[in-house]
Amino acid sequence: MRRSDPQPYWNTNVARHPGILRAVPEGCGGALDVGCGDGLLARKLAGRAKTVTGIDKSPEMIARARQLAEAHRDLTFIEEDFLTAELPTTGYDFICSVTTIHHMDFEGALLRMRQLLRPGGTLVVVGLGREAGAKEWATMIATAPIVRGAKLIRRARGPEGMPVAIPEMSYGQVRERAERLLPGVRYRRHVLRRYSLTWQKPGG
Repeated sequence: MRRSDPQPYWNTNVARHPGILRAVPEGCGGALDVGCGDGLLARKLAGRAKTVTGIDKSPEMIARARQLAEAHRDLTFIEEDFLTAELPTTGYDFICSVTTIHHMDFEGALLRMRQLLRPGGTLVVVGLGREAGAKEWATMIATAPIVRGAKLIRRARGPEGMPVAIPEMSYGQVRERAERLLPGVRYRRHVLRRYSLTWQKPGG
């Protein structure tokens, strides 16, 4: 973290940052953070990629991200809708998105990420689904005390003004559609009520 960063905060989204950073390919040229919020993850990526772009359609979040990134010359923030924004056709070596895809059309967003990823590049999506069916509800009930405990111990909080949306797709639906759109994708369900999709684009 640079001196321009506020007091560090933790929440169930930030908990996934270490795994995302480990997935950044060696010698990463360009990285894209979709739904970057206040730019916390983008600032962390700045140490692992030559250039980092964060995109978010929230004016408040982008304003905050730009303010906090004043010391980072290799960081760019775009205030636009990811699905319609004009982004470089040359693409990116690494694309990530944390708890944002349920704010958008899931398939449209995943297809655009796939398109913008360079051959050999890596995509990591962390998301939130809804419980559907006995197995998913059982998982949620079993892990609920762990989630509550982690939030309490770590004093979970996030930046004020962060947009919130209720997920429409179940975890099972997410997995089915992701496996169809991204052959070979690795799906994982995490304890802190998140899932992750990790995929490497063929080629490169």
